[in-house]
Amino acid sequence: MPDLLQARVEACYQAAENYFQRAFKRPTISFQLRGKKAGVAHICENRLRFNPQLYQENLEHFLLHTVAHEVAHMVAYQVYGKHIRAHGHEWQAIMAKVYQLPAQRCHNYPVQHSKRTHYLYHCSCPEREPFALSGQRHARIKKGMHYLCRQCQTPLIYSKQQVQC
Repeated sequence: MPDLLQARVEACYQAAENYFQRAFKRPTISFQLRGKKAGVAHICENRLRFNPQLYQENLEHFLLHTVAHEVAHMVAYQVYGKHIRAHGHEWQAIMAKVYQLPAQRCHNYPVQHSKRTHYLYHCSCPEREPFALSGQRHARIKKGMHYLCRQCQTPLIYSKQQVQC
């Protein structure tokens, strides 16, 4: 994990400790997040996950805003309990008063959509194009689930072909 990210998480916790005059338990941190989300706070597990690609592409803003955003979730949970709204007034107050940052729910980082493997399936319809099923659906079929064609009502059969979409 990058030292800058670790240092920023620690700085956010120290700012919260100074503001609330109490200690906070530090979370475990991972860089195992993909997709559109920049960061996720797993409050019940005391764990933060960050997206390494968005971190690299938006370093300065990510360190300032995204890290504070996720740490604010952890602090709000420890201060106010688990029955608060994720982006409610408690979290917003921490963003504004502790970190002096706008309480924005979502980032606006440009996100590259990575190509995913789709698995081609066919039915009994003679002129129908193959169905391109996601990896998740393909895995479900391998575990015994069945998907049916809506027109001919026959189970979809794997054609042993894949495409990148």
